[in-house]
Amino acid sequence: MTEPVQHVEYHDHHTEHPTPRAYVWVAILLALVTAIEVAIYYFNLPDWALIAGLLIFALIKFLFVARWFMHLKFDERVFRMLFLTGIITALFVFSIVLSIFFLAGDGGPAPLVNGGG
Repeated sequence: MTEPVQHVEYHDHHTEHPTPRAYVWVAILLALVTAIEVAIYYFNLPDWALIAGLLIFALIKFLFVARWFMHLKFDERVFRMLFLTGIITALFVFSIVLSIFFLAGDGGPAPLVNGGG
């Protein structure tokens, strides 16, 4: 004998989802940020400025994609904190690896073993 299914009432804690027009504006903004990323690559910037700029624009795009297209703007705070923790950890690890390989020494990858032998 099966037990009857209990219906749980869902309380919507936000008013409404954005319209398709809002998603189109976010997509246009993301395309604009991508165009800026491509354009700054062609400027004669120092390596540190290029890397910092690209990291900042990557963070901006991550935040917009996570907030709008992954609907974190409408989810519980714990999910937003998980994504924020993930991006901070990723940027930290990426910065360490980047500094080890490209910012140490004479502009190229830093040697991992001294003397080679």
